[in-house]
Amino acid sequence: MDYYHLMMPFHRFRRFPVLLALVCALSASAQTQSGKAAEPTTSALSSELFYQLLLGELNARGGEPGAAYSLILDAARKTNDPRLYQRAVDIALQARSGDSALLAARAWKQAQPASREANRYVLQILIGLNRIGETLEPLKSEVATSDAKERVSTILGLARYFARAADKKLAASTVEQALTSHLNAPGTGAAAWSVIGRMRLDADDASGALSAARKAQALDAKSEHPVLLALAMMGAKVPQAEALVTKYLEGKPRPEVRMVYVRVLLDAQRYAEATTQLQLVTSEKPDYAEAWLIRGVLELQEGHPAVAERSLQQFVDRTLAQRDDTPRPQALRGLTQAYLSLAQIAEQRKDFVQADVWLQRIDSQEDRLNAQLRRAALLARQGKLEDARQLIRSQPEVSPADGRLKISAEAQLLRDSKQYPAAYELLAQAVSTNPGDFDLTYDLAMVAEKLGKLDEMEQLLRSVIAGKPDDPHAYNALGYSLADRSIRLAEAKQLVLKALDYAPGDPFISDSLGWVEFRSGNLAEAQRILETAFKARPDAEIAAHLGEVLWNLGQRDQALSTWKQGLEINAENETLLETLKRLRVTL
Repeated sequence: MDYYHLMMPFHRFRRFPVLLALVCALSASAQTQSGKAAEPTTSALSSELFYQLLLGELNARGGEPGAAYSLILDAARKTNDPRLYQRAVDIALQARSGDSALLAARAWKQAQPASREANRYVLQILIGLNRIGETLEPLKSEVATSDAKERVSTILGLARYFARAADKKLAASTVEQALTSHLNAPGTGAAAWSVIGRMRLDADDASGALSAARKAQALDAKSEHPVLLALAMMGAKVPQAEALVTKYLEGKPRPEVRMVYVRVLLDAQRYAEATTQLQLVTSEKPDYAEAWLIRGVLELQEGHPAVAERSLQQFVDRTLAQRDDTPRPQALRGLTQAYLSLAQIAEQRKDFVQADVWLQRIDSQEDRLNAQLRRAALLARQGKLEDARQLIRSQPEVSPADGRLKISAEAQLLRDSKQYPAAYELLAQAVSTNPGDFDLTYDLAMVAEKLGKLDEMEQLLRSVIAGKPDDPHAYNALGYSLADRSIRLAEAKQLVLKALDYAPGDPFISDSLGWVEFRSGNLAEAQRILETAFKARPDAEIAAHLGEVLWNLGQRDQALSTWKQGLEINAENETLLETLKRLRVTL
């Protein structure tokens, strides 16, 4: 490991012109301190020091760091100037001499015991040299010399020093020893246990981290630090930590903390619970625009377009009201997402004019192509397929990825219009030109299936699996296709389970697994899996499969209710319509 790089997270080397200025300053200082600039002793000392510093810098620039280090460190000891001590440390680090850097830093610390900068250098160098066990005293000094008002932030900041330390467990125990006197103190105890918990978590000691978080919250139930640690543990798959989060949220937390919880819930695909938390944020602080955006996107995803539209409009209105002449990139990205979602809602109710209005409001360079592709999709839905294809082809290509995106979009329009031969021809030519493009290969496989070229579809999907072995989509598509044809069901299950290994909890892949179980005759297990998938992601295709399982289990009323929900989500879903037709069900 390159320890020398780790020694300097906060400092940079001083350049030669800076030292010249320092020499001049020291020379002037010597004359001022004497009170008699003409006295020979002072003048001689000033000249000698000037020459020594100049010679040290010339040696540093001339590739003689050892001589430079000795001269500068000697000058630092003579003048007790912190800038010279720091320069000596920097020269040693630049020469990759950690021991020399530590010697200079300790000399600085000895000469100026109250210097926090000197102490930090000692601490960083020891960590960089992987001498973690020797950091105890510098850690104590870092906390002890901090201002009382800054002590909590100083304690919380200790973890960052050890972010790249090799021995995380030793680092955690050393910091705990350094904070012994603060662990039960009313003002610092929660912060101390929180930073210890964070370092234990970094050292893969989840149970120790949870214990620290509980102690921190017991000391100060209103502190954010234990709950932020608990949220990090939830992200690290420590479910017991959630109790600390929910307990804290019973009070009146800042919306920013609740939003961290929302992101953890989203990562865990707990969308309904995330929506509930977002409703609380928008109720408690309506001006928190980001919460309206995420809430609207989730409501749309859950099949509630009217409610989603109101939430998204709230985001747009509040963001535009807060916008400066030069809006932040984050705000622009949020507006783009809102406009795309609002266009989708308008499209679902066949208000193509309003959908196009929303799309035309997207003016960010990186999203312009996506917006135009969506506009092309609107034209195709209105029966203007050739106009749509021409719009796609007319878009400029800023990067090679844009060309692939245009081909995929045009092929999707052809697939949606059931012009499978034209889509196949377009994609086959693109794959022939770009044989290593596995996204286009996957698209071609899906069209080959529609044309009944099942052997070719399987060959194409297996080539995608070989080229992108960690991509779940090809495994899932092949497994689902086998199950849908009720062939090689054991292999189909293994393929879908492999996809879930790469995308745990994905509701669409879970839908495939449920369908495999159904085709295998395991109706109860199929029901369980599909109900979980539909709850996580209300989708018309999942509704089609779940409804058919319920229908075959004799639960006809539940089946009909599920299919109705699916039609409300997407009345044009091909799988759902085919299922109803095949089972001769009229809704």
